[in-house]
Amino acid sequence: MDDPKLGRLSISKWNSLHFRTAADHEMSLIQVQRLDSQGFARKRRPLWLVWVGEQFLELKDIWQQYARRFGVDHWYRFAKQRLHWILPNLSTAKQCERWSDLMPLMTWQLWLAKDLVEDCHLPWQSQEQKLSPGRVAQSILPLLIEIDTPTAFPKTRGKSPGWKQGKKRRKRKTYPIAKKSHSRFKKSKTEAP
Repeated sequence: MDDPKLGRLSISKWNSLHFRTAADHEMSLIQVQRLDSQGFARKRRPLWLVWVGEQFLELKDIWQQYARRFGVDHWYRFAKQRLHWILPNLSTAKQCERWSDLMPLMTWQLWLAKDLVEDCHLPWQSQEQKLSPGRVAQSILPLLIEIDTPTAFPKTRGKSPGWKQGKKRRKRKTYPIAKKSHSRFKKSKTEAP
């Protein structure tokens, strides 16, 4: 096929393959290779993709979907680093799901607020006209102060009543640590004959 940006491409697919250790999980192997004007493979390495799933895209659409991964990868890095996705030490799976559900909502709020905030750049940063979500998060404090909070002000500090008399305390539920086992290939290399 011909692509306007990359030129001529050759896309090949092999069906019903599996890994040695997972014979019951079938997959398809796809190779995307750039060709020169005469139809020969260029000196670039081909792109190898694995497809696991029931519904299969057309071959011409697969590599284009793979190219979209860069935006997704950057969002995951942004959510983990800037939005502190993996920072809280939550106790239950439901709490983790709720916290994870907040990440896209926070991203949308930052995207919607990009026209409402002015760039508050740090001294070593250059000023930008088109703000990224990270720069919006850095500049959103004046907007949050202007919006104010719907909650009531905290109560004044006083003597706490403490734990109620007779109420039992329970320790936080803990789970055993899951450790990865070594593969059989590594063990065979280390064993002496």
